[in-house]
Amino acid sequence: MEMRFFTIPNLLTLANLACGAAAVVAALQWGDLRTAFWLVAAAAVLDFFDGFAARLLRQYSELGRQLDSLCDMVSFGLAPSAVLFTMYGTVGGGAPWGAAVFIITLFSALRLARFNIDAAQAEGFIGLPTPACALFVGAAGWLFASGTFVPTAVAIVTAAVVLAVLLIAPLRMFALKFRDFSWKHNALCYSFLALSATALAIFHIAAIPFIIAGYVAISLVVREK
Repeated sequence: MEMRFFTIPNLLTLANLACGAAAVVAALQWGDLRTAFWLVAAAAVLDFFDGFAARLLRQYSELGRQLDSLCDMVSFGLAPSAVLFTMYGTVGGGAPWGAAVFIITLFSALRLARFNIDAAQAEGFIGLPTPACALFVGAAGWLFASGTFVPTAVAIVTAAVVLAVLLIAPLRMFALKFRDFSWKHNALCYSFLALSATALAIFHIAAIPFIIAGYVAISLVVREK
């Protein structure tokens, strides 16, 4: 069977990886957390559209599935840890405790590996999705760089540990996957996207951490029904 490397979904996935790798460089080498945020955000958009393109074009493949997780490991596993590590150093956090923020990278690997072999996650997620974690951290980094808030070194490490635990926690989270365009089958997704778009329009990047927190809270409520 011929293996096709350069399908449209795979090219989108590789673009995701390029953005993630650049975000790591922006954070660790340049100390530019604003650029790192935009690169993580671009990776998240590409991550959404590679799956959308695969469904639309019917270009599913095991190669694409594995490639997606490998790329996500950099964009949404390593990049957020790089952002937190830069924040930790900037606020004067002492060594070696700053390395603790890379727990997000380690637990992201566990999260993605479990996703690849867990048939129960075909329609939803178990644990916080890695893109949501990365966007939360990336937005926090942007706000930090803009001077909106300055967390303590302890708060940064604590946030990393909490997010890492959420990544592998046995909590079912809803997925922004559309089976069709009907309201009946996608009411939750449409409602969440509308509320998120409204919050972004009003509060801009500052809304992102609250949107992610809301996503977790809504998932827990829906799970309990």
